[in-house]
Amino acid sequence: MLQQYKHILVAIDGSYEAELAFRKAVEVALRNNGQLHLIHVIDTRAFQNISSFDSTMVEQVTETAKKTMDEYIVTANELGLKDVDYSIEYGAPKSLIAREVPEKKNIDLIMIGATGLNAVERLLIGSVTEYVTRTAVCDVLVVRTDLDNKHALNKKRSSIGHEEA
Repeated sequence: MLQQYKHILVAIDGSYEAELAFRKAVEVALRNNGQLHLIHVIDTRAFQNISSFDSTMVEQVTETAKKTMDEYIVTANELGLKDVDYSIEYGAPKSLIAREVPEKKNIDLIMIGATGLNAVERLLIGSVTEYVTRTAVCDVLVVRTDLDNKHALNKKRSSIGHEEA
């Protein structure tokens, strides 16, 4: 019997790789008559070192995230997927993406971009993708290629669904 993924989670972090994971996840959800859940995690640890911490900073980041996620919903709808939603979570991205949200939402597949960090960031804080692939409570598909299965690092992000060489 063919595996059908009905509840797919995609982590959105603003990176081109996350955009590719989103586009491929829409296709998987359409083929499987499944639901797509998008997640954006606001890493609250980033605000811990700011001496003049102000709740308006978090509100601004949240508002920007909402606008971005709304754009992804519109794009999914335009591609024919109607069963799509999102959540904005606060905390540590690794555990939220790998365990907490998948357990809460009954996720059976996580699709995630190969990396959203540069080499220095990966060295210092570790890759969320690497952590998710090691500890997730469900299957994980790491997206490394564009929609034509060409290596994604050869292109850069321009806007949702558009690529530039």
